[in-house]
Formats: sequence, C-alpha cells, structure tokens
Amino acid sequence: MKLPKSAHTDQPWRIHEIAPDFRIEDVWSFRTPGAGPDDFPLMIEALREISGQASWATRALFAIRWKLGAIFGWDDPEAGFKGRVRSLRERLPAEMRDVPLRAEFDLIPFKNVYELENEFVQELANKTVHDLTHLGWVRTESGEYELRMAALVKPNGLFGRLYMLAILPFRYLIVYPSLTRRWERAWMDIARPQIMKS
Repeated sequence: MKLPKSAHTDQPWRIHEIAPDFRIEDVWSFRTPGAGPDDFPLMIEALREISGQASWATRALFAIRWKLGAIFGWDDPEAGFKGRVRSLRERLPAEMRDVPLRAEFDLIPFKNVYELENEFVQELANKTVHDLTHLGWVRTESGEYELRMAALVKPNGLFGRLYMLAILPFRYLIVYPSLTRRWERAWMDIARPQIMKS
C-alpha cells in the first residue's frame, strides 16, 4: 500500500542523518501479519531467498531497461560509483561501516550499504540517478509490525529528472504491484513459518 512521505520521515531512521540530500520518491508498506519486533532479519533473509523470482512483466521491463542502458551507456562504471558519484558507505560512521555486509539481492544490481536490526539500505548509481532503497521495520497503530520501503533518489540533472518521470507509470503499474505480491508472500511462506516453528 502506498503511504505518505511522512510515514518515512516520522520514523527515527539512521538514513535521515546519512542521506539528507536525497529526496523521497515513494513510500510503501507490506503486510506481515503476526510479525514481532525482532523479526526484521528473518524478513530480509526471506526477501533474499525470493529476490530472483520476479514476474515475467517485471523481468521484461528490466531487460528492456538494461538493454537501453547498454546502448546509451547509462550503466557504464564511470557513470556510477567508479566515476560520477561516491558510495553512501563512505558517509557511514565507523560503527555502521564495520558491520559485515551479507549477500545482495538478485535481479537489480543494487549494492548493500548497511543493515541494522530494523533498517536495511541498498544503493544503485548510473547516468540517470543515484537511488537508495530503504527497508524498515515499523510498529503500526494496531501494535503489529510491518515492512516499509522508501525509494530515495538524487536524479542526475535534467536528464535524471526526466528519466524518473518517464519510468513513473511503470513503477506504479508493474514494479510495485509485483513487489507487493512477492514480498508479502515471502513473509507468509518463508519468514512466518520459521517463527512459528521456533
């Protein structure tokens, strides 16, 4: 479910101090019925397990995007972390930077930035944008916990802003609905059964 930006800004996330120059593009919530305060690591592991299982529409969309990137040089290393921008990891305080990073998700070449007990951040940089995916574990008004995702972006000039406008309908019609189905299923089929066994 789409949420207002305040659903992200009102939380005491570490990302606020680390990336204040990124704008919030989207905030979404994902249902995790029966989740408790300590279940975030299990949820992240479940997401890793299903990260390569995108729908055919999502796979086709990203295949087209990577093909266009190859043709126009959008994803050349010099357009990302090896030239145009610096990784967000360089901004981390020592106690966060020293925490070992675990495996990255499949399908999209995001790089892990940090992982805490209730926050997980990945980043992607190319000629169009420097993009962060922030996942957080939030206690709702009902007392239950849910997964929240915020997309934080820093577009690369006018070209980057136009690119973000161009992909907006694809995000809302294809990418986010697919994520919602897969991520909520990851909780029900993988993470929650492990909790019930323990």
